Amino acid sequence: MQTAKQISVSLENKPGRLANVLTTLAREKVNITGLTVMDSHDHSVLRFVADDPVKSIRVLKDLGLRHVETDVLLVELRHQPGALAHVCSILAAEHINIDYCYVSSGGRNGRVYGIFKVSNHDKAMRVLNGSPNERRERRPLRDQRVYKAPSR
Repeated sequence: MQTAKQISVSLENKPGRLANVLTTLAREKVNITGLTVMDSHDHSVLRFVADDPVKSIRVLKDLGLRHVETDVLLVELRHQPGALAHVCSILAAEHINIDYCYVSSGGRNGRVYGIFKVSNHDKAMRVLNGSPNERRERRPLRDQRVYKAPSR
């Protein structure tokens, strides 16, 4: 697991805006590890992690686009069912909220990353970097409601 800089950009929600940014990054040989786009009525938010954040920022400035940088966690995931759920469960057990997450496509050597923005970055790093054999006493989650069907 590692920390990375995520870059967020607000784009006008019109055809070609995303393609223009991605084409310009590609021309500058910036490789994108993972990205997500969330839309709203007038604008969309592009969030991405790239292999060269400094060059990425320069490209965005040259395009006249403002950006925001955020620290995120890159967690390598196994290519198997439940891998993402496992990471989310570990964070939940330690009461670390996931603000948002997305995954990369298969990168070099087939690596896939979960990209996480969490409420407590340092604690998440400690928890996810811990030894798998290390036994930690975990507090139960606070909201463990049990819902029962009404009896008739």
